[in-house]
Amino acid sequence: MNASRTTTVQAKHLPEADESKPGFRTKTISTRLPPDELAEVEAAAERAGQPLAEWLRETALRAARERPTDPMELLLAEVWAVRYTVLGLFHAGAQATVEGMPMLPESIPMIRDRTDSRKFEEARRMLADFAAQRAEHGEGKR
Repeated sequence: MNASRTTTVQAKHLPEADESKPGFRTKTISTRLPPDELAEVEAAAERAGQPLAEWLRETALRAARERPTDPMELLLAEVWAVRYTVLGLFHAGAQATVEGMPMLPESIPMIRDRTDSRKFEEARRMLADFAAQRAEHGEGKR
């Protein structure tokens, strides 16, 4: 592929109602690369046996979804998850007691899954808030 050529892949036109379905790709991300970097990216996609757009999408999503490399972030995520899970279980148990019913076994995996889906986002938010507070008070790294 030539660096000066732009290729646009357009999804076939679907009725508007179908565009609201999960997974329908309606957004575009673009970037600019110098010719040598473009050649690297194209070669990587070719080695993977994938079209460039597919390889870029999968690579970007894999990077976005990977577990944190910062041990502090991982530890904070797990501590937050334990706290959120315990509070969620107490809340579900109390709610069941108020309603005069036992806590359903399905509650536990639901609480776990909700916790797992949020823990890294919450850890990143807490670390960002902490860093902002330190910067606001003029505290640097020691």
